[in-house]
Amino acid sequence: MPRRTPLPPPPPPPEIRNWPDRETLLADRALALDELGRRLLGGQRLTLFLVGLVLVELGWGLVGVLLTAFGQGALDPITLLPAVVAACLGIGALVPGVWLTVRGVRADRVAHVRLGEWAALDRHAAADARLRAPVWSVCWLLGSFLLCAVGLWISFAVPAGTTRENGGYGFVAYGMGAGLVLWVNGLIGLAKAAGHYRFAVRLTGRPGARSASSEHPRPE
Repeated sequence: MPRRTPLPPPPPPPEIRNWPDRETLLADRALALDELGRRLLGGQRLTLFLVGLVLVELGWGLVGVLLTAFGQGALDPITLLPAVVAACLGIGALVPGVWLTVRGVRADRVAHVRLGEWAALDRHAAADARLRAPVWSVCWLLGSFLLCAVGLWISFAVPAGTTRENGGYGFVAYGMGAGLVLWVNGLIGLAKAAGHYRFAVRLTGRPGARSASSEHPRPE
């Protein structure tokens, strides 16, 4: 299995920078910004985000089989044994799903920091404008908003429509957990997309207002 390409390294400290001219610096800066922007909002990152979400929801859904069985008071071995097996399989899906989500959030934080370090070196309108990535930003914003909306609806609709006959407290716990997973992941996506887009807008909003030696915006 090929190893994943590492993130672009941070720019060298000021005392050892040795770019021969500004054009070379801008070329390296543009390459780093493009790669970091792709890592933050690109298709591969979105795919990993969705895979993590699906694994967590699938795992929680299998755990919900056991919760629903308890909520209905079905404690006989014939009913309980399949529910326990399903819950074990669910935990097996939950663990990698949570790991992917946490790993993605940590990787995003590192990429945001490096993005700010490279952006602070100089300004270049063409390279900075590409950071806005309007198509990917809209995909993240709309998708994350939909996750939040569906998560909120599930969290309220399931408890309101649950009786002891169709699942009891176990089904309520499952429904609220499923809604919470969607809500939390939606918030992660919204914060990520909105923070990146605001950073890109501040970087390109006033191209002549700041010099390379002044303070530059950093991602939130």
